Amino acid sequence: MLKPNWLRVKAPQRERIGEVSDLLLDLKLNTVCQEASCPNIGECFAGGTATFLIMGPGCTRACPFCDIDFDKSVRQLDPTEPLRLAEGVARLRLSHVVITSVNRDDLSDGGASQFVACINEVRKRSPNTTIEVLIPDFCGNWDALQVVLDSSPNVLNHNVETVPRLYKRVRPQAIYKRSLELLNRVSQNWPKVYIKSGLMLGLGETVEEVLEVMLDLHNNNVDIVTIGQYLSPGSNHLPVHSFISPEQFDYYRIKGEHDIGFLQVISSPLTRSSYHAGEVQRLMRTNPR
Repeated sequence: MLKPNWLRVKAPQRERIGEVSDLLLDLKLNTVCQEASCPNIGECFAGGTATFLIMGPGCTRACPFCDIDFDKSVRQLDPTEPLRLAEGVARLRLSHVVITSVNRDDLSDGGASQFVACINEVRKRSPNTTIEVLIPDFCGNWDALQVVLDSSPNVLNHNVETVPRLYKRVRPQAIYKRSLELLNRVSQNWPKVYIKSGLMLGLGETVEEVLEVMLDLHNNNVDIVTIGQYLSPGSNHLPVHSFISPEQFDYYRIKGEHDIGFLQVISSPLTRSSYHAGEVQRLMRTNPR
């Protein structure tokens, strides 16, 4: 299926990309930008930003939409990773950082302690940087969730990814209601944290199903929603069912912000979970907690 014109990406500033890539290589850091073949990598690297991927690059789940390598082996956490990540944030002079991870179902806490270590080290080196964590579901281990939230990230992001009907095909090891419960627990117990979630379109969902998911997210007190086009990483992954038009993405943004009542809906073909994530700082100023 040929990509439409609206999915063409502008040529990036190669010099700036090289600077960020060299820094990541020097500090031996992984980014979801590289591991998941994000289409915005040129824009983000050129702007000096990256979404750091900890505890990877291998993931213990094999979601057929994702380009991150599958690795179910038991691996020890790297105690130097939080220090190296904090160094990267400081050297890039980031005002907002996103820290995400692969799924680590081999660990009893799903890697919650590593998230905390990374948050703490970033705060030491860059106290004015706001911190967003994009977390897995921890297999429903709510004690692990509490460990992460007690370290007081500014934004908690957990993606539902798709509509419930498609979970068995798209997220076979995840549970839609479990993800909603995670988001709700955050809102009930950590009211100062801004809550974020997102989903991909083009996997065979209907407009009605997307709106139902948006309502579910709002009913579980999500503040920010990201909606983007699914792009298949390769022949071994799920194929694209359809390409959603920019006008349809605009419809979801308007519907979400004006009718449903989210603080922000970032909706476009190239939107990803961390795309323009730093814009949350504006929401924090206008909607303080």
